[in-house]
Amino acid sequence: MAHVKAGGVAKGNKDSVSKRLGVKIYGGQMAKPGSIIIRQMGTRVYPGDGINMGRDRTLFATIAGMVQFETRRGKQFVSILPQSR
Repeated sequence: MAHVKAGGVAKGNKDSVSKRLGVKIYGGQMAKPGSIIIRQMGTRVYPGDGINMGRDRTLFATIAGMVQFETRRGKQFVSILPQSR
């Protein structure tokens, strides 16, 4: 009985699902309250004015306004400039 064992071709052909990290709303764009600004692993960018940080380090807007990125003391911060009415 000649037979061939099933080859392990697909054994190493697995990949994890991507986490969809990164900046979702860029500087100069408008954000509504609750809008996700950045999804990140660890704290690469810190929350500034009008921004809160979730348990998974996601930065989201708490007020409506324009997103602004800035560097203070070697750390990157993101803030919301409130809309003027």
